Amino acid sequence: MNKTNIDRRHFLAAAAVAGASLATAAARDWTGKNPTRYPDPDLISLDPRFDKYKIGNTPVQRLYTSPNALWTEGCAWNGVGRYLVFSDIPNDLQLRWVEDDNRVTVFRKPSGNSNGNTFDYRGRQISCQHGHRRVVRYEYDGTETVLADTFDGKPFNAPNDAVVHRGDNSIWFTDPGYGSLSNYEGNKGPLELKEAVYRIDAKSGKITKVTDDIHKPNGLCFSPDLSQLYVSDSGSGKNIKVWDVDGAKLKNGKEFASMKAFLKRGDLRRLLTAEESVDPTFKRQKPDGTIFYNIASEITGGADGIRADVDGNIWASAGWAGAGYDGVHIFAPNGDRIGQIRLPEICSNVCFGGRKRNRLFMTASQSLYAVYTNATGAHIT
Repeated sequence: MNKTNIDRRHFLAAAAVAGASLATAAARDWTGKNPTRYPDPDLISLDPRFDKYKIGNTPVQRLYTSPNALWTEGCAWNGVGRYLVFSDIPNDLQLRWVEDDNRVTVFRKPSGNSNGNTFDYRGRQISCQHGHRRVVRYEYDGTETVLADTFDGKPFNAPNDAVVHRGDNSIWFTDPGYGSLSNYEGNKGPLELKEAVYRIDAKSGKITKVTDDIHKPNGLCFSPDLSQLYVSDSGSGKNIKVWDVDGAKLKNGKEFASMKAFLKRGDLRRLLTAEESVDPTFKRQKPDGTIFYNIASEITGGADGIRADVDGNIWASAGWAGAGYDGVHIFAPNGDRIGQIRLPEICSNVCFGGRKRNRLFMTASQSLYAVYTNATGAHIT
């Protein structure tokens, strides 16, 4: 038997065990010229709980990419206009993808180096502007209303991401300061405030700090019933934290999920499944008690934008750890990592949209991706 046949047999055996083809996210043809063999190999169940959210005959699609794009971010779905707005922070513009014909056009330039975008429950767009260190709302006539630019007499660091509370219409946003660290995504300047999460009261406009018990607060989202707020820490924490929401305050902060994972070695670069992670054939323990796997390497990336579905799962953009890790990680309500969507680029943000709010949009480095799921977004964007 020649080497080609041996390799082919090895390939088929590995694919059967993994339940996916050997194709990795990096090697895949993303041009759309060649069809994807179903089920899509980059939709991965790490735990049986994720199986029901996958659709067997749908692909992960790259909707847009450009060599001129620098860092796409801040995707937000507008249900009335049936379009998706997203940012290219360094290029100081917002782009719009339109559902009816898949066209992408410049939506707003300059954009104040906007990062995160969302819509309130009156359909008005809200943007976090790195360049001006503020949160703004675009009114129906296109004018800007500044909602937040200072706190305790000091400028914000560079607001990053925002969500709107469905119950009282308050706006909650993070302020890690990434846009002020250099002139690439904003304007370089000192950070005069400790990194924190803030709330803007819908009636009075009063700004309150709800927590600074986090290093670099980044993406954030509410649980389906609004009882909890999740915030990703893209700084030293490398995790997602969760707090109980007590009116206009937060309490009982704790880690919800760590972004540390075990990446399977070899051609099938993906995270370990729940079954593999407890398999005594793979699992080893060092004398100091540290767990390691003889088929995988421990790796830690970071979470950025996050969203909840109606069942309470958290869909987190993930990156900065390489092929097999970068993409989207899905966590069950108890914090277990149950699913993965591999992408060939660092994923910066996610949101649910489409007519039935079951399509996950993903901004990633120079591109925009989307996939239909059996999940439904918990909130309007």
